Amino acid sequence: MAKQADGQKPEEQVRSFYEQAEGRMSKALEELVARESFGVLLARMTENVVAMWKIGSDMADLTLRNLRLAGRQDIVRLSRQLGRTEDKLERVLQEVERLQDELRELKR
Repeated sequence: MAKQADGQKPEEQVRSFYEQAEGRMSKALEELVARESFGVLLARMTENVVAMWKIGSDMADLTLRNLRLAGRQDIVRLSRQLGRTEDKLERVLQEVERLQDELRELKR
């Protein structure tokens, strides 16, 4: 293998340069993160991501609605209606059974 003028192999030089660059980058990022402005920036970015996620979700729901496909909100609404209908049917069944019992009593 060829050696450079300073006595290091090319692989060792590359590794040395990489380690130096990594150390400088690490120090620079630590200084950046330590600032208060980084926290503010991170909070704003998070707010923006959440807002964009909500906008995207609303757009998807509107797209499904415009395509006349059932979206999440439609399915939730239908499940509530189904629950109410099941409760009403249960009450009707109980009333029918009560009337049948009364009819049996009258026949005796």
